[in-house]
Amino acid sequence: QLQASGGGLVQAGGSLRLSCAASGRTFSSYSMGWFRQAPGKQREFVAAISWSGTHYAGSLKGRFTISRDNAKNTVYLQMDSLKPEDTAVYYCAAGGCSGYGCYDGRNFGSWGQGTLVTVSS
Repeated sequence: QLQASGGGLVQAGGSLRLSCAASGRTFSSYSMGWFRQAPGKQREFVAAISWSGTHYAGSLKGRFTISRDNAKNTVYLQMDSLKPEDTAVYYCAAGGCSGYGCYDGRNFGSWGQGTLVTVSS
């Protein structure tokens, strides 16, 4: 089970850190990802962390940072220099992927409930 938190309202240029806590004793063996869905748009890949490293959507690299703490069964998404277009519901997901496979939500079998991030201009 995945529980995302940390969303909220922030002004453009601000920062937020999302957290996703996972239950279970095999957390470290899973690839973890963040996806987002803006109103009226399809879900899109944000970032992932797997045995092959970290992966980012090209437009977000440099502003977003994904990390994990296996001792706490938690994955984080640090979001800096936020823009109004980053407004979306952010979902964490667990699965198995490597390389470009991490960009595909179909490689993630477990999903959290989502946390809303709103960036005001």
